[in-house]
Amino acid sequence: MKLGKHIFGVGAMTGVSRIFGFVRDMLIARVLGAGRLSDVFLAAFKLPNLFRDLLGEGALSAIFIPMYTDSKKDEGFAKNVFSWLALGLLGIAILFEIFMPLVIWILAPGFDADPGKMELTVTISRIMFIYVIFVCAAAFLSAVLNAFSRFLLAAFMPVLLNIMLIGALLLSAFYAPGTILYIMAATVVLSGIIQVAVLWHRIRRRHFGLRLVIPKWTPGIKSILKRLSISIVGSGFYQITIIVGTLVASFQSGAVSWLYYCDRIVQLPFAMIGLAVGTVLMSSISNALAQKNMRSVYIQQNSSMRRSLMLLMPCVAGLFVLAHPIIKYLFEYGAWTAASTQAVAIAIMIQVFVLPAMLISQIYSKTLYASQDVKTPVKTSMISLGVAAAIYLGAFPAIGYLAIPVGIVVSGYLKNYLLGRACRRRGLTKIYGGTMRAIFAFGALAALMGGALWFVPINSIWALFAAIAGFGAIYLPAAFIINRHIGTK
Repeated sequence: MKLGKHIFGVGAMTGVSRIFGFVRDMLIARVLGAGRLSDVFLAAFKLPNLFRDLLGEGALSAIFIPMYTDSKKDEGFAKNVFSWLALGLLGIAILFEIFMPLVIWILAPGFDADPGKMELTVTISRIMFIYVIFVCAAAFLSAVLNAFSRFLLAAFMPVLLNIMLIGALLLSAFYAPGTILYIMAATVVLSGIIQVAVLWHRIRRRHFGLRLVIPKWTPGIKSILKRLSISIVGSGFYQITIIVGTLVASFQSGAVSWLYYCDRIVQLPFAMIGLAVGTVLMSSISNALAQKNMRSVYIQQNSSMRRSLMLLMPCVAGLFVLAHPIIKYLFEYGAWTAASTQAVAIAIMIQVFVLPAMLISQIYSKTLYASQDVKTPVKTSMISLGVAAAIYLGAFPAIGYLAIPVGIVVSGYLKNYLLGRACRRRGLTKIYGGTMRAIFAFGALAALMGGALWFVPINSIWALFAAIAGFGAIYLPAAFIINRHIGTK
């Protein structure tokens, strides 16, 4: 497998998706602002995203791909897992549709203080939750394609959602008053249906033979459900921590929206770099471990770590220095206020420091999952995310919504330490001296240039783009030289 080529391809597709995502968020900010309507939409949208991470791109994919690889990509195994997944998703959807008022009250109790806000959130959430069935099915279909080293189409799928929401927002001026949230919720569901149809067609065209069958209780299903139940505890703990953060933020008007936009900005470089690395490594390291080729595992880890941190370090420095102008010139239009810009910028300047820990943790966790060790990532998640939740609750009275980014940073580095220690103890990782020296050099160079960028006046969006381009034009050649002459030694 050409690791660099696949990482670049997935990263590029993810970048396209995030660009459309930013256009979508700019329109949401312009049409809905950062208040009642945006809080309702973002709180309702959080539910399907939580289940996508839990049952789609999270626990199930991480467990399915190594087992599917070990089974030599047995079609019967894939069909059976897919059928059980479909049955489970249908049951979950029915339960949540019935108990949605209770779910929303737990997720955002602060909404109850605003007359009608809780009821509207329940209605929008009931419509949008149907998306869970389709987005989780699409994530499973993507995992099958990834197991065959076909990454690009799966990475491109989120673009469909963003394009369709952009279209809905652009047409918002023609809607009857009060219907914008209903149109957006229906658009989300429709995008899920299209994603499943496209991926299913690609799999069938490639003669993988995947289809729904009558679910059968087999040793393979028993094994995957056992591992999944363990992993869901860890993934579920992560989702609970997100819910706690939303719950806490719901008591400060606008905070749910501020934290959403902060997370969107900070997650952009991680999505383009870190998630791309994790997606490709999941398949490549699974193959290397199946062949008992540890040297290949170490080489892939070090190469991925150097290349990804070479690109991530300037993002950390740039986002810290340019947080305020980025939010100002991207979102401060229409209903968006200068106070919201300042609130989001401060949160970014804190949360951005978690990015290196998140990226390295991605490499460690994918290595553990590829070795079919499910328990260790679960234990580390429970510990680190428990610390995050404690910080959310403990620090909120003193610093308000900023308790959430502080908790994210602290828990992120704790998780990275615990995962790295587990990999080292099992001999699953070996970080070369050249890799460590290169990472230090990347960080020093990015910090030096970020310090210089602090004094550059940014008074328009064109000046912002010029500053970013200038930063990259100077940093990237120097970083490539560092990687070539220091990292490989």
